[in-house]
Amino acid sequence: MKIIRKLKNLFRSDMGIILKSKDQIEGIRESCILAAECLDIITPYVKEGESTGRLNQIITEYIKDNDAIAATKGYGAHNPYPAESCISLNDVVCHGIPDFKTIIKDGDILNIDVTTILDGYYGDNSRMYMVGNVSGTAKKLVETSWNCLDIGIKQCFPGNRVGNIGYEIEKYAESLGYSVVFEFCGHGVGIRFHEEPEVAHAADKDTGPIMKPGMTFTIEPMINEGKARTKVDKQDGWTARTIDGKLSAQWEHTLLITKEGVEVLTDIQDHYPKPLKLI
Repeated sequence: MKIIRKLKNLFRSDMGIILKSKDQIEGIRESCILAAECLDIITPYVKEGESTGRLNQIITEYIKDNDAIAATKGYGAHNPYPAESCISLNDVVCHGIPDFKTIIKDGDILNIDVTTILDGYYGDNSRMYMVGNVSGTAKKLVETSWNCLDIGIKQCFPGNRVGNIGYEIEKYAESLGYSVVFEFCGHGVGIRFHEEPEVAHAADKDTGPIMKPGMTFTIEPMINEGKARTKVDKQDGWTARTIDGKLSAQWEHTLLITKEGVEVLTDIQDHYPKPLKLI
């Protein structure tokens, strides 16, 4: 995800958005499949007593075995991110750094975020996991965050504006008493890790660039149980937590705008129909 260093609901123009060619799309699609497979293969290991460092190790091995690399490892010029995945537990909104000291407990919820680089192309996705006896409150938050992603995807079609993704997500989440993080956003992806456009998850209606066939970007709404604001740990410079210590949940897919609508490139479980025409 990309950090927004400005007020919510402000968008750049559509200048700089890369419309991908058929060959580029095929490369991005393959990387997205690999990134999604990482979240599938790690599922049996997400359990009480396991360390987040071990989960990261398993993901790393799978990426290497498929002749790819992790985009997060070493990302950032001044404070390089130290791991091949982001694993965010409970009140951690995003960018949780896995280590062998952090042990998963019964009742935890966690997000695992993986971005792969395969043959120079990027695939980006994340998924929520629930461990053991998770509270009803936590389950509802996880379900709401999934619904927010689904609502955002339904706004993806040629001619619609990017801001309507965030507008509909925010409207739904707030109707249930939740807040939407606006300090981080989705982003263009495929040729680079972070491209245009920025995809805010809280936005004004009918704002932002117009979606066009060939655009590839992520939707990754971060939904908080309490306040929307976050705080980044000063010690590691990455881990973003809810400002009030309450729970946060997030799901993410990489999407391709097609002539017919949208293809969810990281959907390997066939939740969404495949388009007949690509671009």
